[in-house]
Amino acid sequence: MPYTTEEGGRLNNFANEPKVYPAEPPTTNQRRNYIILGAVALLLVGGLFFVAFAVS
Repeated sequence: MPYTTEEGGRLNNFANEPKVYPAEPPTTNQRRNYIILGAVALLLVGGLFFVAFAVS
């Protein structure tokens, strides 16, 4: 485990840093899935508002 010695002899431990990699843009299938999930979420929230309005 990597550590450094500070003033006064105190040890300071550091966590292992994760490997860094560049983000990749979503594929066409992922984009389609995001659109479908967004539409389903909008329908769900709209339905919840409708039910709440109808009940009250």
